[in-house]
Formats: sequence, C-alpha cells, structure tokens
Amino acid sequence: MENKSFTVTIEVAKSPQRVFKSITNDVAKWWAGKDLEGSSKKLNDEFVIHHPNAHYSKQKLIEVIPDKKIVWFVSESTLHWLQKDKHEWKNTKMIFEITAKGDKTVLHFTHEGLVPEKECYSLCHEGWNTVIKTYLFYFITDDKPHFFV
Repeated sequence: MENKSFTVTIEVAKSPQRVFKSITNDVAKWWAGKDLEGSSKKLNDEFVIHHPNAHYSKQKLIEVIPDKKIVWFVSESTLHWLQKDKHEWKNTKMIFEITAKGDKTVLHFTHEGLVPEKECYSLCHEGWNTVIKTYLFYFITDDKPHFFV
C-alpha cells in the first residue's frame, strides 16, 4: 500500500548531529517563533505551538534516536481556518529521518496522516514546504532564524 502522507526532503552540508540538534533544541527558531511553550528535546517531552486564531497543536516526542530520527505525535490540534474538521492534525505524526550522505546530511520529513484527502492538505503542503525547505534549511545552515526569508 502506497503511503500518500506529505513528505519533503532537504540536503544540507552539515553533520547529522547538527541537523538533529537544530530540530530538537530550537523548534521556536525555525517553526514556532514566540508561539512555542514546553520542551522538544528528549523522549516524552511535550510542546505546544499556538498562533492565535490560526493554529494550535500539542506534540509529544514519542521516538528519539539521536542524530537519526525524531517522531512527534500530535495529541491535540485546532486549525481554525478549516471548514470541515478543525482537528485534522490530531493523532498524526511528524517524522524527521536523518541520514548521512558523504559530507552532507539528508533530512526526510513526513507528516504521517496528512494525506491529499484532508481539507488542509494543499495549504499544509505549501506551509510545510516553506517551513522545512526554507526556515529549517536556513536555520540548520546559518544557525539563525529565517522566518521571513
């Protein structure tokens, strides 16, 4: 069975350790800005991202393999702009798989459960592409937030 969940891949000229650290230690600097509460560093940590009147989600780290893999489980979610089911992200997973490739590192991101049949897919597809390919990419490579690149 084909997995139709949203995926995006980037390649950076940094170590797997750097990629892992950037994802886990600094979510506020590449995704949430000031709208993050909680911790995203180790197994069972929980954090909330809340952009008032737009997005609310609570994530729990359910799998952490240093320098290789991070899995966030979305236990609560409200996407205020959706018409049909504002809680589409609930019970989905965000998976970050990190692989060394020569002197570079490949980051493969999957939002498991975010499939084309979901109302938010097209806008979330666009959003995740921006977050991963721009904000996270530049944060990993430059070590500076790039929310409005």
